[in-house]
Amino acid sequence: MESNEEQRKAAEKLINAMRERFGSVPVVNQVMSTRPDLFLPAVSYSGALLETEGALGQKTKHLCALAAASALGGEYCIEVQMKHAIQDGADRDEILEAILIGAYMANTRSQSYALRKYAKQYGIELE
Repeated sequence: MESNEEQRKAAEKLINAMRERFGSVPVVNQVMSTRPDLFLPAVSYSGALLETEGALGQKTKHLCALAAASALGGEYCIEVQMKHAIQDGADRDEILEAILIGAYMANTRSQSYALRKYAKQYGIELE
């Protein structure tokens, strides 16, 4: 799909702002920016969630994102969200707890699916 010149310029401006603010541009954004019609709304959405103060505050938002990235195994997102959380004032213990919470939630998810299948296989009745 062809994007118009205004969208291409806006996407380029956002990419340059990311590079200046964070020192690099995530691969996801680099690739998506080739489709400004999709990239611009995605950046707007993520910015509204993660880059505004909101009810949670910046540090808490990035700790939540770090926990989610840990649960999902998002290697690059873990690095990025950890960096942002630290920049927003998270200390070493807060970072570790966020990672462990995410890892725990991933563990309970896999247990939930697997143990349901196990119970079904062996006729264990569940409530």
